[in-house]
Amino acid sequence: MRKITEVLRLHATGASGRDIARTVGVARSTVAEYLRRADAAGVSWPLPDDLDEEGVETLLFSEAGQTATRPVPDWAEVRKELKSRKHHMTLRLLWLEWKVEHPDGWGYSQYCEHYRRWLATKDVVMRLTYAAGERMFVDFSGDKASWCDPDTGEVHETDVFVAVLGCSGLLYAEATRGQDLASWVGAHICAWESFGGVSEVTVPDNLRSAVTKACYYDPELNPTYAELATHYDTVVLPTRTYRPRDKAAVEAGVLTVERWVLAPLRNRRFFSLTDLNQAIATQVAAVNTRPFRGEATSRQDLFCEQERAALRPLPTSRYELAEWKKATVSIDYHLAMDHRFYSVPYQLVRRRLDVRATTTTIEIFDGAKRVASHLREHGARRYVTDPAHMPKSHRAHLEWTPSKLVAWGQAVSADTGVFVERLLESRPHPEHAYRACLGLKKLAREYGDVRLSAACARALAIGSISYSS
Repeated sequence: MRKITEVLRLHATGASGRDIARTVGVARSTVAEYLRRADAAGVSWPLPDDLDEEGVETLLFSEAGQTATRPVPDWAEVRKELKSRKHHMTLRLLWLEWKVEHPDGWGYSQYCEHYRRWLATKDVVMRLTYAAGERMFVDFSGDKASWCDPDTGEVHETDVFVAVLGCSGLLYAEATRGQDLASWVGAHICAWESFGGVSEVTVPDNLRSAVTKACYYDPELNPTYAELATHYDTVVLPTRTYRPRDKAAVEAGVLTVERWVLAPLRNRRFFSLTDLNQAIATQVAAVNTRPFRGEATSRQDLFCEQERAALRPLPTSRYELAEWKKATVSIDYHLAMDHRFYSVPYQLVRRRLDVRATTTTIEIFDGAKRVASHLREHGARRYVTDPAHMPKSHRAHLEWTPSKLVAWGQAVSADTGVFVERLLESRPHPEHAYRACLGLKKLAREYGDVRLSAACARALAIGSISYSS
């Protein structure tokens, strides 16, 4: 402020622009800009008694001081044009159009500077610059909600999932049973169905349900989450580790949910998760339809005007939750999944394969090729075997044969040999007992032949032929 008044004082004495710049310590272009603004605002030296240095700065640089002398664009309309994807507008194109109508208006740099100043005064969600339909940010709230079981009186804490569309700032919130994979995936599906479409990019944090291995450069997505993204035709781009600005949009959305959704519900009691989510949905709807501070528009208005049509359509069918894991095929050409064993072609023995499990099916993949598929077993049956996966001759399966296993047992002791024979006879196919026989060999290594022989003798005596016994 002192430099501005000093420029005005020296100019009144007749000093040249070069001399003023050298004396004040600013560029000659800055001196010229100060004088131009002072002339436009009608300010000259000496200053009136009722105008101090701060008043001079206000007249020369504030929006209020410049309005009378310079036309001011409709910044809300400028922002709306920038966020629209139909015309691919840029700030420079909008300035050129405005300059045609207002030849005496600001230059491009001043136009951009005033737009940034205006944008800084708006609500945080209004400052988002993502194109319509481009991004959806997702995260869990730090605050939790709760509901009470009416039968037992037990209070259950729930996590709160929050999704925010980048362009309109439209919110979705849902209480979930936890941050497990099923809750995470289910909340995404409900969010997309609530919005009526899918964004091009989905931006999660690096929680375990989304990212199996967090990495600054190349994070590894959870296979189920990656499959969900493929089904809904969206790209998952996790935020970079230790870069909170990457998820500023969802952090603002989470804060809004905590203040305007969860806080008003803090004194209410709910007796089911469904009741809690109905109350949350009501509060979220009120937030979405409430105008932004200082604006006539709301999140819902922006969504309807700009973003709804830009979202990708929902798929024809809902995603069915699938769990992925890796499993090694044992010598009995079965692999374990949820304490049950499913067969694969015997040629894949000892291979490490990918298993995809839904509530109804088990699919097994060797790379991208599906090598086996079974109905998922939920009953008492432990082995699920496809006869087509068996070798033509069980004795032609690697180096393991019933006779070799019996011979090994007899070498330990007579009781161990008899136990192995009966173990092989107790299964529909001898290969089903191979895993248990390998367990016996491990016990022999850990505890010695004497103790193993005694254990087999006792199992025979009580008629319990199993590895566990």
